[in-house]
Order: sequence, then structure tokens, then C-alpha cells
Amino acid sequence: MSLIILISVIPVILLALFVYSKDSVKEPKPLLMALFASGFVAATVVIIINLGLSSFIPDFFVTDNYEHISFYKLFSVIFLEIAFIEEFSKWIMIVILGYHNKNFDQLYDIVVYSVFVALGFACIENIFYLIPNSLSLGIYRAIFSIPGHACFGVFMGSYLGLAKIYEDKDKMLSRVYMFYAVLVPTLLHTAYNFCLLANSKYFFIVFLIFMVILYIISILKIDRISKNTEQINIEEL
Repeated sequence: MSLIILISVIPVILLALFVYSKDSVKEPKPLLMALFASGFVAATVVIIINLGLSSFIPDFFVTDNYEHISFYKLFSVIFLEIAFIEEFSKWIMIVILGYHNKNFDQLYDIVVYSVFVALGFACIENIFYLIPNSLSLGIYRAIFSIPGHACFGVFMGSYLGLAKIYEDKDKMLSRVYMFYAVLVPTLLHTAYNFCLLANSKYFFIVFLIFMVILYIISILKIDRISKNTEQINIEEL
């Protein structure tokens, strides 16, 4: 059990430290801990939503049996049942705790907030997955699942930053970026799960290529955004 906890937590700590180290003006630790803990809340929200929706549309929410459905339905189920609900739940926590926070005064801040929420979500999800399963699954999730959630958080944060920039200049564009902050991570999350659940060695190769590209783009985004130290106008915060 202790080994499972370590496998679940160590990648989370390393990624959190990496993202935190890039911040030129460090965010308050209590805020970051609250954001991380809100990832646990987001995971609970996902469970509640799935239980509620599965009782209303049981034929759509198939939960485990993905092998005997078409690619179209597989994509639809992953998009709605897994990706959208998870990313939207994380988005809510970031907006509530981070987007309107007085400490959000640089673009990179919201990326940090988003990744911390995503890592909190990934941490508790990982523990739930690993308790009844094997060590090999834990290693796989440490390499792919946890960094994957962090990458989705990078994209979410980058679009939330753009939404904040245009909040006073162009409200319509700001709303578009708020929408993208959910849509783009949802599509990336859908692609991630689809490649795995399609149950094909060809899709697994696509998955590996996809993950390498996702990691590279996310690291480049972190590097670029963290170097932008221009202050955001926070008079309205």
C-alpha cells in the first residue's frame, strides 16, 4: 500500500515543483494547497455527475464495456462521459479559486493554478486506480496519466490567461477563450483516452506520438508564458 501511495504522489510532487520553479513571483503556498485540494473536490464532483447521469441515460454511460461499440460512439462516450466532465469540473475549481484571485497578476500564475488543480485531481484518481491494481499500472500512470493531466492544465491555464487579458478589452473574445479553456483540454483528453480504449496496437503507436508532442508543446508553453512577467491589470479583481 505504501508503495502505491509513493507511486501516486512522487510524480505529482515533481511536476508541481517543476511548474512552481518557473514562476518568477512565487504564489502563496496556502493558495496553491487550496487549489491542489480542490482537485480532490473536482474528482468527487465527477463521480457524483457520472452517477447522476448514468441513472438517467444508462444506455449511453457504459462506464467499462468499450470493446463492442463503434469508434463514433466510443469517441462520443469518452468526450462526454470522461473528458468533458473531468475538465469542466477542474475548470470550475480554477475559476472559483484562481481566476478571480487577487494574486493572479501575471499570465503564468493561472497556468500554475490550473496545473495544481489538475495534479490534485490526478493524485486522488491515481490512488483510486492503483489500490486494487498492479505496480505496472502505477508505473504507466506515473509516466502518462499524471503528466497528461498536468499538460491539460497547461492548456487550460494558457486560455484562461488570454481570457483575463481580453476581459476588459473585448468581452466576447474573452468568453471565447473561456470556452476554449474547457474545449481544448477536453479534446486533448478525449484523444488520450480514445487511443487507449480503441484497443489497437496502431492506436497505441499514435498514442505514444501524441504524448511526446503533448509533452513538448506543454513544456514550450510553460517556458514561453513563464518568461512573460508583464503585470495584468487587476484593478477589477
